[in-house]
Amino acid sequence: MPQTLILTGDLNFMGVTDPTVPFRKAIADFKAADVRFANMECCLYAPPTGQVWDNEGFMADPGPGGECLKFAGIDAVGIANNVNYGEAAINGSVKRLDELGIKHTGAGANRDAAYAPAIVEKNGVRYGFLQRTSVYWPTNHEATARTAGVATIKGHTAYQLPLHKTRPEVPPANRPGIPPEILTWPDAKHLQLFKDDIAALRKQCDILVASCHWGLHKDVLDYMPQIAHAAIDSGADLVMGHGPHYSLPTEIYKGKPILYGLGSFSFHTGHGGRKHGDWMGMMVTATIDNKVIIKTTIKLVRHNDDNETYFCDPANEGDELAGLNMRGAKLGTQLAAKGMVLEIAAA
Repeated sequence: MPQTLILTGDLNFMGVTDPTVPFRKAIADFKAADVRFANMECCLYAPPTGQVWDNEGFMADPGPGGECLKFAGIDAVGIANNVNYGEAAINGSVKRLDELGIKHTGAGANRDAAYAPAIVEKNGVRYGFLQRTSVYWPTNHEATARTAGVATIKGHTAYQLPLHKTRPEVPPANRPGIPPEILTWPDAKHLQLFKDDIAALRKQCDILVASCHWGLHKDVLDYMPQIAHAAIDSGADLVMGHGPHYSLPTEIYKGKPILYGLGSFSFHTGHGGRKHGDWMGMMVTATIDNKVIIKTTIKLVRHNDDNETYFCDPANEGDELAGLNMRGAKLGTQLAAKGMVLEIAAA
């Protein structure tokens, strides 16, 4: 019998007191799925001095925050991202997830723990999840052999003058003030470690999801397809991205789906304690038959003032979808609406 896997972008439970609120308008879909995985962009930890907004870490009350995950039936979370920060917060959050029986990947008490995969078995199918972040802080954030932190794929940036005529709209560099081309690429050593870990996990599971925290604004930067393609070449069945909080385009590479940005799923409070915007996110459902992903569909989500995530009709998201499809055309894909569901199609 086919199984379904739900994937979501960012979950942040800061300020939540009633654990039924964030998911209650979407709970039927979560309960109907066989396995559920999400990027958890907060630590389940209560700092002794309270939340400090001039520090990057996002902390959610571990009581109701953890119960949010249980209410939705979340089986595993990725915790490699830029706001899972601080040794006490990471270790406390991992302890709370372990108490709840929720698997996790991407952060831990040391390097081995942070880089380890999460494996969930359901009715004879083994699902493997591996998460890395390319968005993290340069000091005391990356896990080491002896210190807590997150699992990373370092990225590089270069600024190059457009010395050659590459695009009609960009004049060459013989004019003062011409902006540089921005080039990005993954660190070769970090990328090889990621590939090695995926190849090792491939031997332990039937369905392998590579989860990447990356990106800036709404564009798919050069380093992102490089990482995503390497993940699939190494054995991943699906790549899911998150980080900019926007919905990003999709791609089909060697028959495998890449979701470059799922946006936020439940994210009410952001940096500085400010209310987060009602940005459109995505919930992905992958259908598995005979241990193979045979279909991938998307539902669009938004977020209301009561901190509830709700499904939105693609017919009412014309401007957003047009932007997604314009950027997706560069990757050879379009999102086609069929009622409340989007399907990935060739451009």
